[in-house]
Amino acid sequence: MKRPLSMTGYGRGEINGAKRWTVEVRSVNHKFLDLSIKIPRKYLGLEDRIKKEISSHYSRGHVDVYVNPGSEGGDGIRLVPNLILARNYHQCLEAIRQDLSLPDGPTLAMIQNYKEIIVAHEEEEDLEAVWPEVAEALGQAMSMAQSMREQEGEALKNELSQRLQEFAKTVETIAKDIPSIVQRRTEKLRERLANLLQGVDLDPLRLAQEVAIMADKADVTEEVVRLRSHISQFSGFLEADEPVGRRLDFLLQEFLREINTLASKISDAPTAHLTVELKTEVEKLREQIQNIE
Repeated sequence: MKRPLSMTGYGRGEINGAKRWTVEVRSVNHKFLDLSIKIPRKYLGLEDRIKKEISSHYSRGHVDVYVNPGSEGGDGIRLVPNLILARNYHQCLEAIRQDLSLPDGPTLAMIQNYKEIIVAHEEEEDLEAVWPEVAEALGQAMSMAQSMREQEGEALKNELSQRLQEFAKTVETIAKDIPSIVQRRTEKLRERLANLLQGVDLDPLRLAQEVAIMADKADVTEEVVRLRSHISQFSGFLEADEPVGRRLDFLLQEFLREINTLASKISDAPTAHLTVELKTEVEKLREQIQNIE
């Protein structure tokens, strides 16, 4: 099984045995595993087995399963006459004929048109005998759906890897510019303080200390280090042989947290533009991982 897997897939299986079994499996993205099985009433005893098979292939997603025995009209239906009810109808009709002195007695043509004179009974199936054919058709459908999920998952992985690379490049651009950012921030602070403190006698050393402290608060080295770590984790999850969609979604929340902190610490136009680019990439990444199992 190739990971990551998309939650979107379709598969169809068909078996010609005692019946012509057809099974279709359709899946789309969902936060949790949500199964919906459509199967004829007399085969409902197989529902738990079908759920178990589906659960072995899906950890989350909305999955619809359609099971059709392909029976021809009347197959498995046994017609039985309700003789007691027929006699009662006949007696009632005969009583009416006698009371009204009618010449003709009740006929079969008259009685057969009344409700429930002939009753259709659905014959029970041996579910143990039926299951192997249903399981084989279900296996074919899941195999086809799995192949589709793997192909789409590979495409999603490539797309996410490319976007992650672009995200990482932007982070490194900010990292390279950190000394310049701090320097620009320091100069702006000096200018602002000089304007505010005109005519005020202030110790130059004390002023330099305050400027250094404020400039240090604009240093985003820690945020960049954490973003690098998150990028490495994200890349590792894409190679993991297990469902990772929820973890990727959580990791993107951490991406956004660091970006917001970084943006709030720097009042620098060029860097602010780069943080907007980072947020845009995070949203694009989030859109894609919504389809990853």
